[in-house]
Amino acid sequence: MNKLTKYAAVGLVVAFAAGCANGAKIAAAKQKAQSDASSANSAAQSAETASQQAQAAAQQADAGAAQSADSARRADDSVARLEAAFSSSVTK
Repeated sequence: MNKLTKYAAVGLVVAFAAGCANGAKIAAAKQKAQSDASSANSAAQSAETASQQAQAAAQQADAGAAQSADSARRADDSVARLEAAFSSSVTK
C-alpha cells in the first residue's frame, strides 16, 4: 500500500510538471496568436485605406475622362461650325 501511495504521488508530481510545461506552451501559443491577429488587423486596415485611396483616384479619373469627352465634343462642334462657315463663304 505504501508503494502504491508513493507511485501515485510520483505520478501526480510528473503530471503536474507536464501540465505546467504544457501551460507555458499554451501561453506562448496564445501570445503568438494574439500577435498574429494584431498584425493581420493592421494589414487589413492598411488594405482598407489603400482601397479608399484607389476609389478616390478612380473617381477623379472618371471626372477627368468626362471632362475630356466634353472638351472633345466641343472641339468637334467648333470644327463643324468652322467648316460650315468656310463652305458657305466659298459657295457665295
